[in-house]
Amino acid sequence: MISVTEHPRPEQGRRRRWWQRRPPKILAIFSYRYDQHLVPALIDNIRPMVDGWVALDDRDNPAPFSSDTTRRIPLLEAAHAAGADWVLAVDPDERYESRLVQEMPILTGSKLPIVWSFRLREMYTPDSYRTDGIWGRKRQARLFPLFDDLFPAARSGLFARKDFHARWYPRGYAHRRTDLDLYHLKMIDPARRAHRRDVYKTIDPDNRYQAVGYDYLGDDTQCVLETIPRGRGYHPPHLDDGRLWMVGIDSLRDGARANA
Repeated sequence: MISVTEHPRPEQGRRRRWWQRRPPKILAIFSYRYDQHLVPALIDNIRPMVDGWVALDDRDNPAPFSSDTTRRIPLLEAAHAAGADWVLAVDPDERYESRLVQEMPILTGSKLPIVWSFRLREMYTPDSYRTDGIWGRKRQARLFPLFDDLFPAARSGLFARKDFHARWYPRGYAHRRTDLDLYHLKMIDPARRAHRRDVYKTIDPDNRYQAVGYDYLGDDTQCVLETIPRGRGYHPPHLDDGRLWMVGIDSLRDGARANA
């Protein structure tokens, strides 16, 4: 089930560029299932940055795992139907840097076929992230405009039809980099790090969707952490609950046997 919630953004997040007739309408899009309890804090995080959000409740899905395509295409279509000029994609276990509020009018000032990416910070504590090797190079492209000719998305062929690790934005968009951070909270708990590795290896045992594989997710050797710099944090503060926030391995394997 998809729900659409709209609210007026604070003035600092809605400033109109001098050539614009009105500020662009920005909607966040996300789905939730095993991480439903993280949604209230996610909404507190994005509320100042957007004009509302489109959420997909995936808890009634009979399969233990749903593909990126089956969740994201309906979200994009619902955001377009709700009049979104831009969408900000996010997951319940992520938090955007609070500075995005001030930067949003600049990033969305021109409606061109571009996508803005953010540095993905894999948090190992609520206020520090990993920076060694691949960890310091991760980015996620999540902020992009919608145009009428992209829809219906299911028939346009411009959105990636991929079960796993699919990009959110349409084909042909130019990549632009921000210096803003997107904080990923799932890796804070060591048990979750190992479980995330095992879930991905169960879903993608041959590394079809990610050539580097998934063993690195549970490898903490040579780990280098960096504390979030002053003024670069996120809100609200995170209090980790130690839960897995993910599908169980046994459920995944039972689902795979049922579909064999």
